[in-house]
Amino acid sequence: MKTILITGGCGYIGRELCKRLSAEGNGSIRIVACDIYELPIVDRLPHVEYETADIRSPAFKAVVERVRPQAVVHLASIVSAGGDPEFEYSVDVLGTKNVLDSCLAANVEQIVVTSSGAAYGYHADSPDWLCETDPLRGNEDFAYSRHKRMVEELLAEYREKHPQLKQLVFRPGSVIGENVTNQITAIFERPFILGIAGSDCSFVFIWDRDVVSCMVKGILERKEGIYNLAGDGAMPMREIAKVLGKPYVPLPAGLVGGALGLVRSLGLGKLGPEHVKFLQYRPVLDNSSLKNDFGISLQKTTREAFELFRQARFGGAKK
Repeated sequence: MKTILITGGCGYIGRELCKRLSAEGNGSIRIVACDIYELPIVDRLPHVEYETADIRSPAFKAVVERVRPQAVVHLASIVSAGGDPEFEYSVDVLGTKNVLDSCLAANVEQIVVTSSGAAYGYHADSPDWLCETDPLRGNEDFAYSRHKRMVEELLAEYREKHPQLKQLVFRPGSVIGENVTNQITAIFERPFILGIAGSDCSFVFIWDRDVVSCMVKGILERKEGIYNLAGDGAMPMREIAKVLGKPYVPLPAGLVGGALGLVRSLGLGKLGPEHVKFLQYRPVLDNSSLKNDFGISLQKTTREAFELFRQARFGGAKK
């Protein structure tokens, strides 16, 4: 029986992955969901074991040593921008290092890591479509992006020093679906869609179920490598506004940055001027390697995944 341990196993994607692995394995896979908080018994999934540990702590290493998984799926991370950078660093970077060291100590065969397209950074001179061989530049003034780049640098170091631990690294675009709620979907819940004048502000979406399918395939087939996770195509903000039936309001970058700075200085928000590039220079991910080398047929394009989200949140006929 193959044992799989999932960090962040009680989060949305972690829970969906547990469900799919349970269905695919049909009793042949031992699934262990590990998270920082203890999930109430009434919310636990059948055929899934639960462990409570902080990925930064020695307690997590003890869990891995006791469970002895063949594969670890590392989903635990900070996903919202604008928090305490030191805390976010401790979770994303130091936490990942502890996960890697714990895997090595327990002779884990494979680790699957969700990085982010944010590791490429938000830059005016980025290529129209980013592929896996493009440099990971991050953004020094944007903690989330900077930390994702640092995590990838750490992974590269461990690949060189510890090749016995197979690495499968996914760089997702914006994960979306009928039940997904995050800082990206919050942008589309507003009465108008904000854009940055002179920029397409294009998004690449990946359907949440396609994300899980990629992970399951990677685990069961013991894949390794680095792959962008994105549906076919991209959607500029203007098109998103049209699909949602909401006004599109493109404003100058300086004006948006000034407004964010003022709001943050008044204690009314967490985002500042440095976050303007989050909309202005979106990393648009090429998924050719995912389809051709990893070998998967995605069920939904960027537009189709967004349409499922729109129908679930706002209803109405397809636009």
